[in-house]
Amino acid sequence: QVQMVESGGGLVQPGGSLRLSCAASGRTFSNYRLGWFRQAPGKEREFVAAISWNSDSTHYADFVEGRFTISRYDAQSTSTVYLQMNNLKPEDTAVYTCAATYYSGDYQPQVARIRTYDYWGQGTQVTVSS
Repeated sequence: QVQMVESGGGLVQPGGSLRLSCAASGRTFSNYRLGWFRQAPGKEREFVAAISWNSDSTHYADFVEGRFTISRYDAQSTSTVYLQMNNLKPEDTAVYTCAATYYSGDYQPQVARIRTYDYWGQGTQVTVSS
């Protein structure tokens, strides 16, 4: 049974930091690209960041502007993807969801496409507010 479980969301003041985690199990996710998407109220889901199966390649949305870092750790039965978010802004408020894809190419538009991803978590709320 595939499970992707996010944690680490919460309320943070502008300029603050959060570290999101997503534990993926039930497949050999060490062979998958892992990514983060977000959806703000009233807006469509959008790509945030992704990391290749071997961590050699990372992709970020333009709005990240160097504030976020994606990383991963692959254990025997679980792969965990992290999103370190620094200098958070109110416009970063959204539900953040992790996802996995077997796509191994490095074409940015394909990496950022929602339909590229096969497995999804339930999401964790991030609220940036004073």
